[in-house]
Formats: sequence, structure tokens, C-alpha cells
Amino acid sequence: MGIEDSTAASPHAYLRHSLTVRILHWINVIALCVLFMSGLQIFNAHPALNWGRSSYTGAPAFFTLAHGFPSWMTLPGGRWLAMGRRWHLFFAWIFFMNGLIYVVYCILSRHLARDLAPTRTDWRSIGRSIVDHLHLRHPTGEAARRYNILQKLAYLFVIFALLPFVILMGWALSPRLDTVIPGWVDIVGGRQSARTLHFIAAWTLVAFVLVHVFEVLISGVYNQLRSMVTGRFVVASEHAKRSR
Repeated sequence: MGIEDSTAASPHAYLRHSLTVRILHWINVIALCVLFMSGLQIFNAHPALNWGRSSYTGAPAFFTLAHGFPSWMTLPGGRWLAMGRRWHLFFAWIFFMNGLIYVVYCILSRHLARDLAPTRTDWRSIGRSIVDHLHLRHPTGEAARRYNILQKLAYLFVIFALLPFVILMGWALSPRLDTVIPGWVDIVGGRQSARTLHFIAAWTLVAFVLVHVFEVLISGVYNQLRSMVTGRFVVASEHAKRSR
């Protein structure tokens, strides 16, 4: 999540993440893990993806997983569909409220405008950022204290496009929630279409998380994890980088 402005605790260390951001981040980690695993358990009850209002129209599924996902990937385990739905819905509300709090915090603390909104300089550096990422090069010194343009665009896409879309398509799968605005699910083609889109978007989110974890691992896992636990992040100086 966010990079917070703060007076450096030492020449090369500063408070990277506020306590609020750290708490919200770890709530997200737990909620997303449970949502993903309980979602796979729900999928196993009908391990196929269809398009339209119903899976009983006779039209063949365009994706089928013969035996579903293995039990070690599912929660609460086995093929307990009803309990899987309860877990999924409960943690979906936790995730939604946590995300709402984060967005409000980003706006009020100016983290959104200060750290995530791309500047003209960012847009001019997009080519260099792509090359640096392809070569697994990471910024040092003052540049390490700021998000680059690719990071900003990725976070903005996830926060304001991908996650709302996942939540909306999940909403479409709840008959009780659908009664709030009757008929709106037909806009995306029906409940089975929404289920398919929810599945695809969820795996897109998994791909983002895997890239995020990979970047943490190759950019200094101890330093990155410490910043998300204690808030303290140590920036390598340009001189130290060159002397290696």
C-alpha cells in the first residue's frame, strides 16, 4: 500500500508505511487468502464456466476442470458448499469495508494525490521504467522513496478498476443482493456470465499478487517485510550501490 512522508529516522532510514496502512494491508492479506480459497471451494461445486443466465441451457461450458481444485487449496475444506459460501461472504464484507476505509484514508491523508497520481515526469519516464523492470533493476537513493509510473498505474488499476469489478461480479452472484437493483445482472449477460467474469477477475488479481510478491523477493525481502511490519524502510544510497 502507501508510501508515507516522514522525517527520516537516520540518513538512510525513514517511516515508509503508517500504522493505519500496515493494519489495513495485513487485514487485506488474510481476507484475500480466505476469499480465494473459499472461492475455489464454491467453484468445485460446479467446476465449469458458462455464459448466460443459466448453466442448464444445454450450451457447452467453455472451460471445465474435471476434478476441480485440490482440497488443500480450498477452505473450509472438502466439498462443503454451504459453509464455503458463508466463509466467502463473511470475508467479502471484511474485504469490502477494509478497502473502503483504505480509499477514504488515501484521500484524506493525500496519499492518493501525493504518491499515486502520475505526474508529467512519471509519464515521460514510462519507457525507462519498462526497461528497468525487464532488467530487474530497482531504484536507489531518493528514487527508492517514490513509486515509479508502472507501480502507480498498477495500484490505481487494482484499487479503482479490478477490485470494484471483482466485488460487483460477486454481488451479481447473490440473489438477495441482486434484489437491491432488480435486473441489473442481465447487463453482463446473466448470473453465469457474472460468475465467469468474477472467476477471471479473481485470477487476474492473483497474478497481480504473484508479481507483487516476486518484486518484494528480488528487491530485498527483509527490508520490504520490515517496512510493512514496523514501518521502517532502509534506503540504499547510490554510493553504496556503486561500491558493490
